[in-house]
Amino acid sequence: MAEQLPITVSALNKYLRAKFQADRNLQSILLRGEISNFKRHSSSGHFYFTLKDDNGRISAVMFRQHNVNIAFEPQDGMQVIVQGEVTVYPQSGSYQIYVNNMQPDGIGSLYIAFEQLKKKLHEEGLFDQRYKKKIPSFPSVIGVVTSPTGAAIRDIITTIQRRYPIGKIIVIPTLVQGQQAPDSIVKSIDIANNIPEIDVLIVGRGGGSIEELWAFNEEIVARAIFNSRIPIISAVGHETDTTISDFVADLRAATPTAAAEQVSISQRELQEQISTLDNRLAKAMNTVIERKQVILNNVQESYIFRNPQSFLNPKQERYDRTYDDLIGSFKQILSDKGLQIRELSSTLFVQHPKNRIQLEKQKYGQLSSSLTKELMSIMMKKQYNMEKVIHQLDALSPLKVMSRGYSLAYKNGEELIKNVGQVEKGDSFDLQVTDGTILCEVIGKKES
Repeated sequence: MAEQLPITVSALNKYLRAKFQADRNLQSILLRGEISNFKRHSSSGHFYFTLKDDNGRISAVMFRQHNVNIAFEPQDGMQVIVQGEVTVYPQSGSYQIYVNNMQPDGIGSLYIAFEQLKKKLHEEGLFDQRYKKKIPSFPSVIGVVTSPTGAAIRDIITTIQRRYPIGKIIVIPTLVQGQQAPDSIVKSIDIANNIPEIDVLIVGRGGGSIEELWAFNEEIVARAIFNSRIPIISAVGHETDTTISDFVADLRAATPTAAAEQVSISQRELQEQISTLDNRLAKAMNTVIERKQVILNNVQESYIFRNPQSFLNPKQERYDRTYDDLIGSFKQILSDKGLQIRELSSTLFVQHPKNRIQLEKQKYGQLSSSLTKELMSIMMKKQYNMEKVIHQLDALSPLKVMSRGYSLAYKNGEELIKNVGQVEKGDSFDLQVTDGTILCEVIGKKES
């Protein structure tokens, strides 16, 4: 038996992957199962989930370039049918399916997509009544977004011309069926919003299957209707057909013909309304006139109206009293102001610069006299103290002592000689007496 060489795990995984890829049955396989552990990657947008049934499970990946085209949002527990390629993931050695297409199993994918988008837009408030714009009662220009060749446009034009001949109709040709229909509808709504004359816009088409009406269930169409500055009437299909556009539009009409009737009041209805309003106006005016007539009669019969002087007399008396009070108040004000002027004049006289200068001069003279007296007193005290100190100094002065026969001996002109130990034989010294200094020399010294 030949010796078998070992291989690496990664080599085995690559070998098994090649086997899977070589099997044509695994290249495009349809699987039915239940979604679990569903996850949409936050950055790449890829789907990662497990597809399972009662007895087995398989990992599944649906890359973003494939999942952007599905018309519903996958959720855990949803039964689906997927088409894809079964292969081996080399890094983990597990086999999985790369999903290229997915659709619900049992419930139609369009119905699921319809319900999911309806819930989403409802939660965002696009169906809220407070955002609905009022449909004008007498529009001058009516815009219509629909196919120019369908029965719907003929019904709309015929109805408006019959009921409301003064209304002008602008038709914006639009694709209402097929893959390009949503973009065409959005573009037509945008064109209508750039035509200032349009007062109201009908968006719709005739009846058909859910697939044929699906363009009016697309999110971009719903948002275009919601963002329109022009009020929009949705007129899609028959009375039993309901689309997302019906919920978002400012008004839903069961059919295109019903939409035309909503914007075009008939001449007969208009005449009836005018007649009704005329009758109501006449009755209201008669009621007002009768009420005012009663008021006028009451005024004419009133005592004041018949005797106006009785109304004027109290007013005249009040006028006289008010005049007297005003004159009295004016005189009192003049008196008070005169008193204030006199007080101010007196104050001004006191504060006059000439008077102020004279007063300051008097104060200056008084202060100068007081200062002179104070200075003389201080000088006398200082003179007395100085003489006292002089007497004391004179009593303590060495000259005073020397006048009694004493003298002072200085060595080197500075050092006072107090004992014989400070000098030696031959030293010179100065002997200060009362009237001068005697230059001396030590010829000897004797201690006692």
